[in-house]
Amino acid sequence: MPSNRVVRVRTRHEGVAAERLRGGIEAIRAEIGVTPDFPPEVEEAAAAAAAAPRLPDLDRTDLPFVTIDPPSARDLDQALHIARDGDGYVVHYAIADLHAFLTPGDPVDVESRRRGQTLYGADSKIPLHPKVISEDAGSLLPDQVRPALLWTIRVDAEGEGTEVTVERARVRSRAQLSYEQAHTALEEGTAGATLELLREVGTLRLAREAARGGVSLPLPEQEVVVDGDRWDLAFRRQLPVEEWNAQISLLTGFAAASLMVYAQVGLLRTLPPPDPRDVQRLHRTARALGIEWPAEQLYGDLVRSLDPTLPHHAAMVVACTRLLRGSGYVAFDGEVPADAQHAALASEYAHVTAPLRRLADRYAGEVCLALCAGEEVPGWVRERLPELPGLMQSSGQRASRYEGAILDLVEAGLLAPRVGEEFTAVVVDVDEDLQAGDVVLREPAVEARATSVTDLPLGTEVRVRLVEADPATRRVAFELVEDVGAGGTGG
Repeated sequence: MPSNRVVRVRTRHEGVAAERLRGGIEAIRAEIGVTPDFPPEVEEAAAAAAAAPRLPDLDRTDLPFVTIDPPSARDLDQALHIARDGDGYVVHYAIADLHAFLTPGDPVDVESRRRGQTLYGADSKIPLHPKVISEDAGSLLPDQVRPALLWTIRVDAEGEGTEVTVERARVRSRAQLSYEQAHTALEEGTAGATLELLREVGTLRLAREAARGGVSLPLPEQEVVVDGDRWDLAFRRQLPVEEWNAQISLLTGFAAASLMVYAQVGLLRTLPPPDPRDVQRLHRTARALGIEWPAEQLYGDLVRSLDPTLPHHAAMVVACTRLLRGSGYVAFDGEVPADAQHAALASEYAHVTAPLRRLADRYAGEVCLALCAGEEVPGWVRERLPELPGLMQSSGQRASRYEGAILDLVEAGLLAPRVGEEFTAVVVDVDEDLQAGDVVLREPAVEARATSVTDLPLGTEVRVRLVEADPATRRVAFELVEDVGAGGTGG
């Protein structure tokens, strides 16, 4: 369940803007101290492992798996197959298996624990594992036999998971589909059985999520068009197949959590209930974006009412990530902690479906594998469980800083030609001195700092002037011009 905004470059034409973007990303990497390059000994160990993987005995290459990802993705963690099972379904979910390539304590393992997760931003990626594994030998690329953790989950006619097993197997994907290709195939009636059943199961799972009071954010991507000396930023249209696909990952995470909670050993993804102040701030953001949110409407119902194909609704979905603050992990080997729930999902939940990109998933997957086999959890897993929440917290902070800096860079580049212009905005937060705070613009949907010689009117529509937008420093700043709610002209 992603918590951060993803920014991708859709089109890049060489020029001043492209050069500025590249330079800005390099500066961010240096500032945070991250690099896509690996030490030579790590690359050498990865290449040797990729050339001689430990393949499992079980052969399930008979199952016609497909992957559904962004078009340029090469680090494919998940492959999907769904079939009917009486009046229900059987979901086969193949997850990349790093056990075939990594040995506890080897250079790749040590480096992955140092990195924690893959960092994303624009077309820049800092991978968790060397590409020879993450984008080649370990990736579930089409027409290649690959080692996987094969999850088999039976789902009843109402969309509830009823039985789960996980085992190591060899699998082969038949097709690598982009979201757009999967959507088009469903629209045109040319999709295979798995995609058609994905629509059915995904729809059922979304209904069950709403019934239990959970909510998963259909987090939109922002796309940057870099052309000449200008940048444009837009929200990419979210497709229903993306939500259905995400529901299969969530289904697997719930199943993994159930296994670990029952056995009282494992690693869960957690989220505390939201701070009421953040909910109030979110109400002001909705007003800023012109979205009606009646006081009696629950947060989850609001999110489900949003249409991420609309730019202002997409911006609202992004703003909702504020309620995900405080997310983390809890490890246990014995009694399950009291604070083990994921508040947004209204259930216990575990990350197990992205081991190529997230360290925690490899360990949680190994726990579930042992539990399903009736075996002891491996000692190297048990030994590392207590340190994983801290490792993931630090890597998560690094990822947020990286992605946030790139977003700031892109927004500064977008607004740079418009310094001096006035915009309509709403004040969504104020500092203690009341003369500085955060505003959200109506168009473009940007959140930034604003100052005033008088008190900023919290929750009020205002006119602000852009006084700074500098890609070099990634700073965007506004000053208050007038309080529209108090009789200004608006615009």
